[in-house]
Amino acid sequence: MTALDPAVEANLQATREQRRASYLDFLRIPSISALPEHAGDIRRAADWIVAELSRIGVEHAEVSETGGHPVVYGDWLHAKGAPTVLVYCHYDVQPVDPIELWETAPFEPFIRDGRVVGRGAADDKGQLHMHLRAAEALFATRGRLPVNLKFVFEGEEESSSEHLDAWLEANRDRLAADVVVISDTGFFEGNIPAITESLRGILYTQIDVTGAPADLHSGSYGGNVENPANALARIISELKDRDGVVRVPGFYDDVVPLDAAARARLAALPFDEPAYLDRIGVPALAGEQGYSVLEREGARPTLDVNGIWGGFQGDGAKTIIPSHAHAKVSMRLVANQDPDKLFLQFRDHVLQVVPPGVRVEVTRLGAGRPSATPVDHPAVRAAGHALEATFGHAPVFIRSGGSIPVAEMLERQLGLTVVLMGFTNPDDNAHAPNESMVLANYETGIRTICLLWDMLGEHGLGELGGA
Repeated sequence: MTALDPAVEANLQATREQRRASYLDFLRIPSISALPEHAGDIRRAADWIVAELSRIGVEHAEVSETGGHPVVYGDWLHAKGAPTVLVYCHYDVQPVDPIELWETAPFEPFIRDGRVVGRGAADDKGQLHMHLRAAEALFATRGRLPVNLKFVFEGEEESSSEHLDAWLEANRDRLAADVVVISDTGFFEGNIPAITESLRGILYTQIDVTGAPADLHSGSYGGNVENPANALARIISELKDRDGVVRVPGFYDDVVPLDAAARARLAALPFDEPAYLDRIGVPALAGEQGYSVLEREGARPTLDVNGIWGGFQGDGAKTIIPSHAHAKVSMRLVANQDPDKLFLQFRDHVLQVVPPGVRVEVTRLGAGRPSATPVDHPAVRAAGHALEATFGHAPVFIRSGGSIPVAEMLERQLGLTVVLMGFTNPDDNAHAPNESMVLANYETGIRTICLLWDMLGEHGLGELGGA
């Protein structure tokens, strides 16, 4: 099977307007997992998904408690002899600041110039919605699905998936499957269809520097006491050198270098560096020497200050030595880096370079391990066939600089291969103001999902990909 079922296509054509209205309704729910005041909205989004799953024909749809924000689960398991696919997306979204840079209110989505604009349009509510609509089209035309599906939709991916690992362990038997499809990734530059072959892990930390119990007059005490803001600046300057190399002892010890085939796949990608520069709006690129832009983006570890604050920040002047200063620092990790080990190395390095006269605390805020998918797995090949058949372009293989903690969790806990098949456009502004999804990606992606399920249902995982 290399083409979409005409009956499914006819159904999708007939339901386009109601599908898009549903998409906007879903985006209107401000499901921000990182902010406690939105806990009720997270629950409302979960209930919305359960209602949709039940309506379209998925069974056992429920809001499952985790100790944090809930997971939505549902399944349909009546395709005898066909593979069982676990589908993962997340329904929580990033905070919206800086709010002043949004064209309109983030949770008042709209369609303009072939795009859906609003928080979550791409990451990841738009892609979750695509899976709902693909299942709905198959149920509507056939009354059944060609494969067995188990849906796992998470509610705290954007806040480090703190409770997911334990939930997966507690539900291990219920989650048994043959393969996982995660739709939380996107296309390559130029909006070229892509399959992601690896994800970086993450280690997120906070550095708190404290001096006197209260702010001090800089005229009376300057020169005699250490300034926490100055001390923090010195600490940060010791984290990386001018060539972008992380200075934490042992940081690179476990890094697995790219093999020749992986480097060749990256080198073959149609990457336009001037266009890349123009799109992100910076005057020049910077980073670890000896590696290409794409290698630094997805195959090398990084360390970055994500936020820094302390002392007087209002208009005018206030001459103080602040009593405290703070920074949030994240590290993106590659195989086989261990965030548990690296946190201890990072903490020890920070404490080693602290100047006298201040107290420093280093806190771990979250972590996730890197993951990789074999590009020759039958389900990966099937996804490639489905993408090429629907988008008219064979997908390229890319390495994501981002992190999806559940990918490694599913590999480790359930022993499953993870296929990273996402559909967002590279200029989607995920995590930033004016997030958007290209409607052509959304609509064609629904058709890709339908075709993939048909291909897996017809061929299974043994034969598929050799066809």
